[in-house]
Amino acid sequence: MASSFRYTHAITCRIPLSLRTRGEIDLEEAKLQHEAYVRLLRDLGLDVLELPPDENLPECPYVEDCAVVCNGIALICRPGDANRLKEVEAVRAVLRKELDLPLAEIADQNARLDGGDVLFTGREFFVGLSKWTNEAGARAVASAFPEYPCVPIKVEDVNLTENPIFTLELVNGEIQVTEHRHLKYYVSMAGTDVLCVSKSKESQEILKRIEREATYTYSTLTLAEEQAANVLYVNGTLIHRLGEEIPQSASILSQKLDIPRQTVPMSELGKFSNGLTACCILIKRSRHIKIL
Repeated sequence: MASSFRYTHAITCRIPLSLRTRGEIDLEEAKLQHEAYVRLLRDLGLDVLELPPDENLPECPYVEDCAVVCNGIALICRPGDANRLKEVEAVRAVLRKELDLPLAEIADQNARLDGGDVLFTGREFFVGLSKWTNEAGARAVASAFPEYPCVPIKVEDVNLTENPIFTLELVNGEIQVTEHRHLKYYVSMAGTDVLCVSKSKESQEILKRIEREATYTYSTLTLAEEQAANVLYVNGTLIHRLGEEIPQSASILSQKLDIPRQTVPMSELGKFSNGLTACCILIKRSRHIKIL
């Protein structure tokens, strides 16, 4: 299954000034972090296609939510936040025109699917049921990639705590704050058949749900800081946050892993996203492309 994590291309999107409307983000530092991120992907052998920033789309750098690519097919997502639909159009154009990939569209108008909720292990899919992704969205993943088991995993009902994304609602005259995260904030792939999670009760609860429903058996890498659980495994190299950002987890990684590792800063970009996985769509493009 190692070939499942070999890639030839990545899609990214540069940082718009409007990203600062999404929280207390140091915009200049975010740009530097994104440049370092893209540079590292290129160093790992990827042809990186960079979309221009769109000031009308503050969240456009987080391209992960726009498509799920597997086995040469791109499933076009339908984000739970309708304001992000224009982001999807930009990504769709690159997938079709630049990469010439066949596209799978979601037929069910009620389906909602963010790519940040879709975890592919190389053997099966887990789809987080969150604020942004529903059961119909999970069924769309199963339909697009019928060769793999596809399991929905509840995310929305965990009690989110650290570094949250907020929504505000007026309930009975009072402002109610709700916190939300995608599945891959809590669990990601740290290697072939290796699930990366944190010690937080939220990550551990989601891990239990995955283990109960999984068709296959996986090893688990457990890290200390919650934000450390989102890592990126690309072409034999594990990418994780800087040691200064996750000091306890960095020590664990150095002790437990003997695969190549690279670090990138994610302190600003990670404030309003899953983290490392959120800023790219990874693609393995071959001469023989599977046709729908």
